[in-house]
Amino acid sequence: MNTRVLNILKNITSLELQQKKSHKFCEDLPSKAINANLSKQANTRVLNNFFFRNRDIYISKHNRFADYPNHTHTFLEMNYMLHGSATEIVDGKELILNAGDLLLLDIGSKHAIKALGEDDILINILFREQTISINFLSDLMRNNSVLYDFLLSHTVSNTSSQKDFLLFPKKHGSEIKETIEHIIDEYFLKRDFSNSIIKSYLSILLTQLVREYPLSNNKHSSKQQKLIIEILKTVSEKYKTITLQQLADHYSYSENYLSNLFKREAGKTFSEILTQERLIQAHNLISSTTMPVTIVMEQVGISNKTFFYKKYKQFYHSTPGKDRETLDI
Repeated sequence: MNTRVLNILKNITSLELQQKKSHKFCEDLPSKAINANLSKQANTRVLNNFFFRNRDIYISKHNRFADYPNHTHTFLEMNYMLHGSATEIVDGKELILNAGDLLLLDIGSKHAIKALGEDDILINILFREQTISINFLSDLMRNNSVLYDFLLSHTVSNTSSQKDFLLFPKKHGSEIKETIEHIIDEYFLKRDFSNSIIKSYLSILLTQLVREYPLSNNKHSSKQQKLIIEILKTVSEKYKTITLQQLADHYSYSENYLSNLFKREAGKTFSEILTQERLIQAHNLISSTTMPVTIVMEQVGISNKTFFYKKYKQFYHSTPGKDRETLDI
């Protein structure tokens, strides 16, 4: 790991200094980062998408020397124990993280963190479901992934996963540690193209987790669920031109029947899923190339400019122009 980054992480910040003296939690977030309405409903702090204003992935060092209060969030979170150890309470269950352990937290998962000591370095990696494409999830599915159902519930459906977290204990000789350290280095060094490189590393990290932590008990999917998975694979491969009518003809169903079946199994309409995949692919092009937005739209199969800008803003809480401005080029 880069020595300069490691020194930055080890350094005691002014907020940590306050907590070290008082052993009490000091607020580390602006009010805009906390959703007041959801917090009231959930009876706990709910962190929102404030962190993703100018980036796809947000990374921070967890502040030491004081207990962090129970909270939840509207995004996915990874906690990586870079050095030392930590105690987390996730939905009432106590978990011990040692150096090299990785904890993946669900959207809506409530968790608190006991006070860290000076030698404990816990890294928070935050990312939204918009970062994950159906194409990537299909690859995970083909590898019988322990992550597939966990991630699919956020990318495809609004329903929550049965698991609130996944804990990946350190493995000797694992490539995961190296990948995470690359992500941390890229984030804190702020070099050219860092946002695109970090997104690529995140995909690599998730794939490595699939390879090193395969699903032990293969679940039996229903005939309908297998059909929806096949359709999702087709969407990921042919998102530019595929239509529901083409799929209905291929599987010998009426369009109306397949539409209702898809909505019931996937939690969203076929049109919503197709638009989502197109937006993800468009965002990837906007974030990593200088291709004009009109050409990007053509590449992903969207012809209506007003529709594209409206859906893009709803999905990413930004505009193509703003995302293009943040390119490190």
